[in-house]
Amino acid sequence: MEIKLTSPIEKSRLSELKAGDMVSISGTIYTARDAAHKRMEEALSSGRELPFDIKGNIIYYMGPSPAREGQVIGSAGPTTASRMDKYTPRLLDLGLGAMIGKGKRSPEVHEAIIRNGAVYFAAIGGAGALLSKCIKACEVIAYEDLGTEAIRKLTIEDFPCIVVIDSTGEDLYLK
Repeated sequence: MEIKLTSPIEKSRLSELKAGDMVSISGTIYTARDAAHKRMEEALSSGRELPFDIKGNIIYYMGPSPAREGQVIGSAGPTTASRMDKYTPRLLDLGLGAMIGKGKRSPEVHEAIIRNGAVYFAAIGGAGALLSKCIKACEVIAYEDLGTEAIRKLTIEDFPCIVVIDSTGEDLYLK
């Protein structure tokens, strides 16, 4: 059974999810990869605010390809989440609700997910063209100079994911 979610997501809703659940997410999410995470860390370390309200929101580890004529975005598949692991615990401690990516997470991220009642979702790698059809709007909101690694605000509809690590720490990859 597929669970419908709307982002931003309430912590109480995240606590209902279990590793292995199939979800369909609609609403607003944000993209950020390595370079954007580094910039966000620099901003926080110098006392500046993040370019978006992180509380209850979702970061999708994705760098899109250019949009073809008449499309909102190009291919939009997930990237390997572990590349953001050194930045993730701090963002989770600040209220990040969930992340979407692919692959395993470090023990530090795993602990931060449990500590903060967050969730890690996986999107299907290699299906970027299909996933892009769920993206209804795309706007660069920060770090435009980073190109595909700029932070984007996405409006999504019925974006398919799987709960990999739930808020209790159950990890689908370890089952």
